[in-house]
Amino acid sequence: MPTARLAATTLLSLDTLYRRIPALESLRTYTIEQARADLVAGLSVAAVAVPQAMAYALIAGLPAEYGLYTAIVMTAVGALLDSSRQLINGPTNAISIALLSAVGAIAAPDERVQAAVLIALLAGSIQLVIALLRLGDLTRYISHSVIIGFTAGASVLLVLDQMKNLLGLQAVGDAHDHFLVRFWLTMTKGGAVHVATLEIGLASIALVLLLRVVKRQLGWPLFPELLIVVVVMAAVTARLGLAQQGVKVIGDIPANFPHPRFPVLNATNIHDLAGSALAIALLGLLEAISMAKAIAAVTGQKLDMNQQCLSEGLANFTGSFFQCMPGSGSLTRSAINQQAGAYTQWSGVVSAVAVALIMLVFAPYARFIPRSALAGILMLTAARMVNLHDLRYHVRTSRFDALIVGVTAFAAFAISIEFCVLIGVFMSFMLAVPRIGKMLLTEFVVTEDRSVRERRREDSVCGRMLIFGLEGEMYFGSGVSLEQHLDYIADRLLPETQVVVLRLKRARNPDAVGMSLLESAIDRLRARGVHVILCGLREGMYACMEKSGLAAKLGKDQVFLEQPERLTSTVLAIRHGYELVTDLCPTCPRRQGAPQRMPLHFEI
Repeated sequence: MPTARLAATTLLSLDTLYRRIPALESLRTYTIEQARADLVAGLSVAAVAVPQAMAYALIAGLPAEYGLYTAIVMTAVGALLDSSRQLINGPTNAISIALLSAVGAIAAPDERVQAAVLIALLAGSIQLVIALLRLGDLTRYISHSVIIGFTAGASVLLVLDQMKNLLGLQAVGDAHDHFLVRFWLTMTKGGAVHVATLEIGLASIALVLLLRVVKRQLGWPLFPELLIVVVVMAAVTARLGLAQQGVKVIGDIPANFPHPRFPVLNATNIHDLAGSALAIALLGLLEAISMAKAIAAVTGQKLDMNQQCLSEGLANFTGSFFQCMPGSGSLTRSAINQQAGAYTQWSGVVSAVAVALIMLVFAPYARFIPRSALAGILMLTAARMVNLHDLRYHVRTSRFDALIVGVTAFAAFAISIEFCVLIGVFMSFMLAVPRIGKMLLTEFVVTEDRSVRERRREDSVCGRMLIFGLEGEMYFGSGVSLEQHLDYIADRLLPETQVVVLRLKRARNPDAVGMSLLESAIDRLRARGVHVILCGLREGMYACMEKSGLAAKLGKDQVFLEQPERLTSTVLAIRHGYELVTDLCPTCPRRQGAPQRMPLHFEI
């Protein structure tokens, strides 16, 4: 018996593990054909990941190998846990630019690396907290305009930052100067343009554009043009001895895998970098979730947003113990992965392994890669970051979106990249909460043909009974709106008013604030001798009324729960209201017959 119980417990634990790790779950039905597709897709992604990873590390002012470490560890961990089957995690353009703003002012290379690793740890921890608290769905309240504005500002800053590498200038400016100040000083006091460096950079740009034309003509979507350009420029630099002529190169990259090392924890650094880590954590989640949703729209896959947050958090958190910089979901590599036919998350694992092998074999040759070649590639990447169609669409569609795009993009220049994200997120909530917190009030009338519908301007209103409907989120955020509507109902009372019917079918998610305001308004109406009848109550609303004591105060006769039949509760409530009216007005349809059948139906 103990053996059977142990076996059952083990199987249950394995089943739970499989459900928590989507990549393992996919193995239940994994086939040879799917494995072959994942292998091809993973190798295709690795061909792009190697040059991108090195370039993105350089953006943040880190040695190139730290980008490769991230493309190995974070990509593998993220792939195992991703809710999306095709999303590829790792170093990204947007995160690297934000990281540059956070650590660019640190002069010592070792301290800059330690700061980048610490930010990965902090960002991963924040993302894990969001996942564990199941707050992933809150990202839907952050406007996509934040990403649009960030991308517009970040792409310009990326081009400006890479100008010194393209022109072969010496960086000038104090580490604490604003980025634009450092850029101006570098452009004006950084020395003369190094012709050979500029030629390599421009040649790289031209060759990438040429290869992309060839790729389109041949119809080869997986053609690794970036890797080819990096290899060609490294070969040219080595063959002509350009490094000895002043062309700056990547330098030596260690031909080994990232070793485990505990991040350097320092209270001062944690305090100084916490704000940047928060911004990068939110940006990373927005970026990854946006990519995952875009892929799911094509593949039809259902996503778990909290699982996706868990994936991003664990990838960054684990990566920090292997000297990785922070990262997120990559647009370019995810698109290549999908186009290459990736079937499961294992294509990401294949990509990570392939990057590790490429690094192990070709690391000695990386010292010939010219920085200006990577600068040219990054400038092209920056140009492709901005989707002009999306930018125009968001700016033209509404003032809400245009304001977020404009402020976020401007903040990237005026303040800093990472805090422009926080500003955009804050604005999203600031502009969204008032919209969510608005309740609507509708007045209804009983017509001569004994139907109930929304009141029109020309409708005469029976002063004996007033009928209203409230709809919206009945929580603390809508307290001001709810109070205004309840005050309006009180102001609409006439001396002859005897009954107020309040329809709450479309009022949702009540809390203590909403219930308190409703109870207070009902008390005021009853103090004036008016009967208050509530109708259309759903289970959640009525349960909240019972807990607060409002249901008992009103009494069962004054509360009508929503019935299976369409709008029956409203009809019953109005009929009961007429029973409470002691005298009829001259225009009351009830005078014309069928008093027990009044009204007959409800019109929308």
